[in-house]
Amino acid sequence: MRILYGVVGEGMGHAVRSRVVLDELVKSHDVQVVVSGRAHDYLAQRAGEHLAVKKIWGYTIVTEDNEVRNFKTLLANLKGAFTGGWPKNIKAYFDIADRFRPEVVVSDFESWSYLYGMNHRLPVVSVDNMQIINRCKHDKEITRGEEMSFQIAKGFIKTKLPGAYHYLITTFFRPPVRKRRTTLHPPILRPAILAARPESGRHLLVYQTYTTHKDLPELLRRTGLECRIYGLRRDLAEDQREGDLLYRPFSEQGFIEDLRTARGVVASGGFTLMGEAVYLHRPMLSEPVAKQFEQILNARYLQKEGYGLCAEEITQEKLGEFLERIPEFERNLSRYSQDGNEDLLAKLEEVLQRAARGEPAEAEA
Repeated sequence: MRILYGVVGEGMGHAVRSRVVLDELVKSHDVQVVVSGRAHDYLAQRAGEHLAVKKIWGYTIVTEDNEVRNFKTLLANLKGAFTGGWPKNIKAYFDIADRFRPEVVVSDFESWSYLYGMNHRLPVVSVDNMQIINRCKHDKEITRGEEMSFQIAKGFIKTKLPGAYHYLITTFFRPPVRKRRTTLHPPILRPAILAARPESGRHLLVYQTYTTHKDLPELLRRTGLECRIYGLRRDLAEDQREGDLLYRPFSEQGFIEDLRTARGVVASGGFTLMGEAVYLHRPMLSEPVAKQFEQILNARYLQKEGYGLCAEEITQEKLGEFLERIPEFERNLSRYSQDGNEDLLAKLEEVLQRAARGEPAEAEA
């Protein structure tokens, strides 16, 4: 089967998860990937000889002070589109139409591949975590105070991949499904995460990509715990220690080692790391990016499930509460388990085969 696979380039989580799915698909199918942003470099470097990866232009989000800046985001995307983005995508469109001729499209929240599929009347299969906002029901405790952000996010996601053949949603929480052709599946995990064995250490793993959080280092220092920090200092070539604060350059192996042995995790509300922390039973203090409802949703469900805390802002009081309640979170996390990635991969192959045969999409949720 010839599969066109689109990966959104905003945020590396989509690329990390898609790589796992792609490694499985190329065993039995011909796959052409289209991807934008930093995610292109990540996938291209790991593609191997059996996977073609083409770079396209894609949407980007501008954040400052841990908050999405809507106007700057609009300007950045208009500039990108009119300075080469759209012409590049048009060229890629005709190249794939003439050369690859896909039979089915899989999209990880990526619009270009979706539009290609719709224009060529191909079945489009959605695989991502974002669709949970629109295709599931959420209690008022999850949306309280963020009703407008929820409606905006819901409306945007509803228009992102409408009318897909099937929606496979990855999630560690299970709200009721409200739309047909929708199934929920455990998070997609890297092989290195699946192979890791959790141990409760004495350090905190801190992952923050927003370097403007000026008070965070002092708050961490006051905990008296060693804090292994990723992201706050860019372009590090080696570890930098300042007392109990250890600033580290990114290393996949080192990061996973620090994660599996952490006493707890302090990070934003990104789904990939949160799903990995839940799988490894590591409690998490999540500070979601303001105005980014998907992260707010993740963090609030994390707290609702009893796996950690959601904080609008990390404060000394919130850090103290998190550390005090770690044994409680660990007990709750001990009840979580999943069978690797088998659940999603089996369903995806089933859906792809049904779509390729021209069978109607499943009616049931």
